Amino acid sequence: MPEVATRRILIVLPALNEEHNVGAVVRNVKENLPDVGILVVDDGSSDETSRRAREAGANVARLAVNLGVGGAMRTGFRYAVANGYDVVIQVDADGQHDPSHVPELVAGLDSADLVIGARFAGKGDYRATGPRRWAMWVLAFVISRLARTKLTDVTSGFKAAGPRAVKMFAQYYPAEYLGDTVESLVLAIRGGLVVKQVPVEMRERSGGQPSQTPIRAAVYLVRAGLALLLALVRRRPSVESADAA
Repeated sequence: MPEVATRRILIVLPALNEEHNVGAVVRNVKENLPDVGILVVDDGSSDETSRRAREAGANVARLAVNLGVGGAMRTGFRYAVANGYDVVIQVDADGQHDPSHVPELVAGLDSADLVIGARFAGKGDYRATGPRRWAMWVLAFVISRLARTKLTDVTSGFKAAGPRAVKMFAQYYPAEYLGDTVESLVLAIRGGLVVKQVPVEMRERSGGQPSQTPIRAAVYLVRAGLALLLALVRRRPSVESADAA
């Protein structure tokens, strides 16, 4: 995997009450990618997430309160900058993201600043239904137009950020609802970064309870639209302003 070997890579796992999954996920990352750094950002968990992550061999940043995925990832980007990492890969702590795809995401950074691991791009059989599917389609359509390239899975949490994106996100990564997906992509595009996707397969959760229910899916539709609107009207900094900060 020469693409991985030539860069200093940090795997960031935002985790909230993932004691049943995080240890296995960290070990799986270490088995597939023995030369990368691993940071678990414990987002205010009330269980043994931090202890399980440390036992598996990860570094842990424990947040005193729950900030959401956006706040956890901003912590990860700042850690990356402070410790000299070139690339940050976001991996969910529930086991759905297969670390064997990381070299493909990293290879994509040869021609982009931000690479999305996309579920609806020709690999796997993942399907979304109901309001969540409609929201994902609308979001993908709008953000594809902004990026001037086809993006099929803009809510994917499996992403690789190259050096320019890491610097920008360490300063300005959005922490609001869906900020880690929708708003971060709009921020990157409007800030002059190149965004692309590569096809990946997603797995089922390793354990614990999924957060999605029919009611939450309907709420997701409304909140996703509001998140996109907020992202479009906000003034966002450029790569140059991130370098100067």
